[in-house]
Amino acid sequence: MKKYLMSAGVFALSPFAQADLVGDSHANLGLRNFYFNNDFRDQAGSLGQSKTEEWAQAFVLDFKSGYTEGPIGVGLDALGLMGVTLDSGDGRHRGSSMIPDEGSGASQQWSRLGLTPKLKVANTELRYGTLMPKLPVLTYNDGRLLPQTFEGAQITSTDLDGLTLTGGRLNRATGRASSDRTGLAVAGGTRESDQFLFAGGDYRIGKQLTAQYYVANLEDYYTQHFVGLTHTLPLSEGQSLRTDLRYFRTFADGANDSAAGRASGYRVGGYTEDGDGKIDNHTWSAALTYSVQGHALMAGYQEVSDGSNFVQPNQGSLSGKGAGGASVYLYTDRMLASFNRAGERTAFAQYSYDFAAAGVPGLKFSLMYLKGEDIRTTSGNDASEWERDVGLDYVVQDGALKGLGLSWRHGLLHSEIDPNQEQNRLIASYTLALF
Repeated sequence: MKKYLMSAGVFALSPFAQADLVGDSHANLGLRNFYFNNDFRDQAGSLGQSKTEEWAQAFVLDFKSGYTEGPIGVGLDALGLMGVTLDSGDGRHRGSSMIPDEGSGASQQWSRLGLTPKLKVANTELRYGTLMPKLPVLTYNDGRLLPQTFEGAQITSTDLDGLTLTGGRLNRATGRASSDRTGLAVAGGTRESDQFLFAGGDYRIGKQLTAQYYVANLEDYYTQHFVGLTHTLPLSEGQSLRTDLRYFRTFADGANDSAAGRASGYRVGGYTEDGDGKIDNHTWSAALTYSVQGHALMAGYQEVSDGSNFVQPNQGSLSGKGAGGASVYLYTDRMLASFNRAGERTAFAQYSYDFAAAGVPGLKFSLMYLKGEDIRTTSGNDASEWERDVGLDYVVQDGALKGLGLSWRHGLLHSEIDPNQEQNRLIASYTLALF
């Protein structure tokens, strides 16, 4: 039967292949209701207002297929995203922080569809299309109603025991509050790059120790090397000490490495050593987390060198495309600030508690404080900032509302660089399994 179909030039799937492709497929509909309130403490700034207050509903259709039978499995994933504005009245919409701009106000609805064909050989998978990478050199942002997405190819292999290898090439991004794709850039850059290359691996040494190395290149902006080490030390029953060490080395590439290229827009914002927008940065951090009976206390320190801000892809400076909203792989990347400016030294601590230890499963609390000092500025005066974040989460454990997630996030920022801000987020989320 297969020979006949192939000789006739017709592509078809055997019943067994269809069973794997279709029978192993599943789809979920994610619902996220998001209220966002950001008070700029009466500092209206260039946008002429001191407060953002918006409410919206997200629908996320996530389909993942199985694979066809045979040495090379073939499949297709699809991601449909739609946001609907519930409330964003006059004077309460500021830029495209959560809801895209439309004319002089907020868009009433926005959406996008991403398709991702995939191939699998043994334990190696190639995906091409819409991606949401979560790697030390690039992490998608999911801090608002809809997630940020990227376009390109990514290959992941776990064929070797204890070793996960990852590599790929990306060329487009879509912001969390946008339906438009853009090229790639860094914060402060106004020219688009068409290529982000990355490769690396995670090697698990025994049960407690993991070593990481990654390298990435954003064409015409920078090359970045990352080395990481995490270790979990069991102390006794229910107690452990986790150590997380991270080091980044980032330097100019292509146009950013020339005066003409930087003058044309391939530059980084903020302070640079010679005031020319050239990327040159070392960033390291160390964090220790002690866990016992539902309690977790984390303390750490991070240091950014003086040459330039720490960078990873950030499209927020690209004009008029709602591309803002980016994450960086730092412990200090929080609700309101990232503490990644040139020269910044940050001490941070977090306490969290899982109430399952007290007989209330599904309820979690966290409190974090960060203090950054010695920030280099273009004025020549060093600056400082601090942030306090509170989080409370609950997932309904049983009954008709089982699986419903409720979250509250509160952040307070006092900064000599950015406007002082107080932010609240209220989020209700639920995932409905379709098949």
